Amino acid sequence: MINLLSFADVVSLTNSILGFLSIVMIFLGETYLAFSFILLAILADGLDGAVARKTKHSDLGEYMEAMADMISLGIAPSVFVYNNYLKNIMISESIYWHSLLVIVLIVFLSFSIIRLASFHIKREETFFIGLPASASTIIIIILTYFNIEFNYIFAVIFLMSLAMISNVRFPKPTIKINAIATIFIIFTIIIGKNFEGIFPKFLLLLIILYTLAGPIYLLKRRKFLK
Repeated sequence: MINLLSFADVVSLTNSILGFLSIVMIFLGETYLAFSFILLAILADGLDGAVARKTKHSDLGEYMEAMADMISLGIAPSVFVYNNYLKNIMISESIYWHSLLVIVLIVFLSFSIIRLASFHIKREETFFIGLPASASTIIIIILTYFNIEFNYIFAVIFLMSLAMISNVRFPKPTIKINAIATIFIIFTIIIGKNFEGIFPKFLLLLIILYTLAGPIYLLKRRKFLK
C-alpha cells in the first residue's frame, strides 16, 4: 500500500497528523499550540494541492486529501471551540448553553464532512462552489482564540456551516493572494496575540473580505464578460 503513495499524499498525511497534534495540545491545555497546529495543517492543505499539480498523481490522492482535511478542518476546530467555551459553560453551569454548543458544533462538523467529501465531485477550474472549509476554519478558530463573546460564536459557526454547503460561488485565490495569506498565517503562528494580535486580526480581516466580497466579485465579473 505504501507504494501507492505519492509525495502529495505524504503532505496530506502530514496535514492529518498536524490536526491530530492540535487535538493532543487541546487536551494538554496548550491553546496557542493547538491553534498553531490547525493553522499549520491549513498550510499543508494548500501545499498538497500545489505539489499534486507539479508531481505525479496517485489513485489515493483525492481520498487522502478529503480524509486529512476532515481531521484538521472538521474535527480539530470543533474540539478547539468546544474546549475553549466549555470553561464558560462550567462557570455559568447552564445545560442550555452546553447543549447549544454541542448542537452547533455537530452541524459544523457534519457540513464540513459533506463539503470535503463532495469537493472533487463539484470541482470547477476558476471558482469554488461553497465557502472553502479552510476559510471557515480560520474565521472560527481566530474568533475562538480571541474569546469572542460567548453568545456570538454560535451564530458565526452556524453561518460558516451554511456557507460551506451553499451553491454560492467563491473565486479561487491567485498565487499572489495565496502568498499573502500564507505570510499572515506564518506570522500569526510565530507572534500569536503579541503586538495586540495584529497578524491574526489582519488574517481574519483578509478571510472575511474574501468571504463577503468574493461572490460579489465573481458576479460582477460574469456580467462584465457577457
